[in-house]
Amino acid sequence: MPKLKTHRGVAKRVKKTATGRIKRSRAFHSHLLSSKSPKRKRALSQTAMVHHANEKAIKKLVPYL
Repeated sequence: MPKLKTHRGVAKRVKKTATGRIKRSRAFHSHLLSSKSPKRKRALSQTAMVHHANEKAIKKLVPYL
């Protein structure tokens, strides 16, 4: 098998946890923040796990993560 290429766009956006799950950041936290509540902004600044339905696809894009 030849070496697989890593999808660099995805590699910059996700990290792997110690248990093997994939961690991501949340969207909608970069601009237009004045209309969002402080509670919502705090929630958006925290990381989230990639949904298990999408994990296989992400792992294929970033094979050496």
